[in-house]
Amino acid sequence: MLVWSGRLSPDANAAFASTKKPAPMQITATLRPPGRGRNLHLDFLRGVANFAIYLDHIPNNVMNWVTSRNYGSSDAADLFVFVAGYTAAFVYARMMVDRGWIFAATRIFKRVRQLYIAHILLLVIYMVTVGHLAGAYNVSGIVSEFNLEGLIARPVETLTQGLLLNFRPLNLDILPLYIVLMASFPPVLWIMLRKPDLVLGLSLVLYLAARHFGWNLAAFPDGNWYFNPFCWQLPFVFGAWFALGGAGEARGVIHSRPVLYGGIGYLAFSFAMTLAGLFPALGAMLPPSLLDAFNPGDKTDLTPYRVAHFVVIAFLVIRLVPETWLDLKWKIFDPVIKCGQSIAVFCVGLLLSFVAQFVLMMSSGSLLLQVAVSASGIAVMTLVAYYVSWSKREDELLLRRPASTHLP
Repeated sequence: MLVWSGRLSPDANAAFASTKKPAPMQITATLRPPGRGRNLHLDFLRGVANFAIYLDHIPNNVMNWVTSRNYGSSDAADLFVFVAGYTAAFVYARMMVDRGWIFAATRIFKRVRQLYIAHILLLVIYMVTVGHLAGAYNVSGIVSEFNLEGLIARPVETLTQGLLLNFRPLNLDILPLYIVLMASFPPVLWIMLRKPDLVLGLSLVLYLAARHFGWNLAAFPDGNWYFNPFCWQLPFVFGAWFALGGAGEARGVIHSRPVLYGGIGYLAFSFAMTLAGLFPALGAMLPPSLLDAFNPGDKTDLTPYRVAHFVVIAFLVIRLVPETWLDLKWKIFDPVIKCGQSIAVFCVGLLLSFVAQFVLMMSSGSLLLQVAVSASGIAVMTLVAYYVSWSKREDELLLRRPASTHLP
């Protein structure tokens, strides 16, 4: 039988003990696998990240100011990757403990397959949409702006590289990153269940080595991946470590006064540096060496001050925000939660961000229109989320019904 040294709730212990395991295996870890069931907080955070990524991908949009991008070093991309890692551990850790590594690995690769199919469909629809609008409105410049010139010059090679995740139009970078991180997760989770702190430490070493030696994956037709997977694996692994109880293990550090006051001070400093980069008049008031050290931020290789900013936020949220402060059962949160429960919403948001940018580019781009296209996109994403939720529910009900013996 499997033996877990972490503490579980009485219900979890009962369920854990009642599960039969075919092979003896001893797991000795200080962390614990999460319980079963849907975590609405994860869905809520994913929904927030999906909305923010949509708004942030629309240039010259006043609605960008409602996202976190303009108030510190990290943004919705960091949150998306962190929640992805947290969710992966939340879903598959218990599965690996209960059913074994092979079973959990097959479920993880099933998810990878779903993400890959979503990426390919999004890639094709995105390219067709950009190409159609460029021709219909005689604005061929957007083909180059959205990194689609290779599709015209070398269509077969470009599509082949797209299937290999090496070719991506503008703004379609984060889903391939997600696919690569999930595909490499089975061995990472297996070790993390035994030596969680070791895995987090090795993740940090890989991050530092990638930055020092310039490791990255090549992109087609030239350049490298916009989200360097050797660096962006760090927030993913950090999220998984968090899900397995890492925050509880570090509670002494999190609740220390130096972390509280130092963290608040660092967030204020990061806010000031971000504003200084956005407004030249403010930047002129700072020493050039200080301004240049934080602006522009290196998103590709995930600068250390960006990592520190997100970690500080995570720690301060644990310390200052009670778990019960937000009752996610309130109906007002349903749209956000629904939008965090389907990868389809994320994909639709990326496509709509291009449409919104095109509308603003071909019009006056007025303040009212910026608000209108932003709100319209979020409304469409919400409608898609509710449709996907309804469709899944109907499919589940259909499977539970007795099979009919009569043909229609």
